Amino acid sequence: MTTSAVKKNNFLPPNLVSNLQDVLSSRKGNIETESKGETSEETSSDALVDNTDKESSKPIVLVTNGDGIDSTGLTVLVEALVRDGLCNVHVCAPQLDRSVSGHSMTPSETLTVSSVDISGTTAYEVSGTPADCVSLALSGALFAWSKPALVISGINRGSSCGHHMFYSGNVAGAREALICGVPSLSISLNWKKDVSRESDFKDAVDVCLPLIQAAIRDIEKGIFPQSCSLSIEIPTSPQTNKGFKITKKSLWRSVPRWQAVSANRHPSGGHFMSNQQSLGIQLAQLSRDASAAGAARRINTQKKNVEVESVGVARKTDERVKKYFRLEFLDKEQEDVDEDLDFRALENGFVAIIPLSFSLNEELETQTSVSKWITAALFKDD
Repeated sequence: MTTSAVKKNNFLPPNLVSNLQDVLSSRKGNIETESKGETSEETSSDALVDNTDKESSKPIVLVTNGDGIDSTGLTVLVEALVRDGLCNVHVCAPQLDRSVSGHSMTPSETLTVSSVDISGTTAYEVSGTPADCVSLALSGALFAWSKPALVISGINRGSSCGHHMFYSGNVAGAREALICGVPSLSISLNWKKDVSRESDFKDAVDVCLPLIQAAIRDIEKGIFPQSCSLSIEIPTSPQTNKGFKITKKSLWRSVPRWQAVSANRHPSGGHFMSNQQSLGIQLAQLSRDASAAGAARRINTQKKNVEVESVGVARKTDERVKKYFRLEFLDKEQEDVDEDLDFRALENGFVAIIPLSFSLNEELETQTSVSKWITAALFKDD
């Protein structure tokens, strides 16, 4: 066959044969390169699909809070969840501080929802309460999903022990999730003025992150305590905490004190005066414009002997008596010595975990269930 091939090639000029061989060789190389390129593209595409599948297969965790979307507590919590990579993080939180809004909602009013750039998340701020935020997020109207694996509300600046749970917008966010049938956690740091620091929030995250991780895993397994929300109270010094303790909800509350504020000191007073000055300038300008317009009309209507004047309607004097008050909450020494109450465990340096449910008859059963789960989730390797 070699001889035959040579003879056939002898009918062609040697240079042409050489050129043809070079062309065929280069085409073969291009085909191989294209084949490798296609294989590389397919591999890259497969990797992208795999990554997308992995992301979509992660459980969804919704984060809200009471202090507002720009608060330190929410920021460090979300950063830790994104860094951990165990879940897809979505955020829907109040635009402003609504920490003492309780479980109030905003029916019959239009709420403003704006997207917020928080790395690694899909995030929105809402001109409503924490309960509004969670209700909206779980409605299916805002996100593509309607039921996340877990809702986390926090980290709140200040304790939510005792009756403070009824005032707390932070706890209300988790409670709204429970109403909708979604497992939830609310997290609060026992913040104390002149003692606590912003860095304590990062320490608080380090303390509760193992509990969050265990909750996400066990919710998927179906072994997370049913029909309850966990209120997690972090002590003032998170790094030196004495461990987790299941506690009972106490009757503790701060003492409300209302103080009268003079009209001169009331913020709206200065605002009112500045508005009046501005209004005076505007009225003076309007008066000059009206005089000029009246003169022009008189000139233009002399033949008809008609004059048009604008007469303002006198405003009714507001004779209502207005008073101004400011509410402050004062800490109160508690005489109850029950070490299993939430505020007592918190003051003693424990991370207090208070199971919350809607049925009083289920409280004891819920506490037992949560106690067993905490032991299995956090201490099974000891």
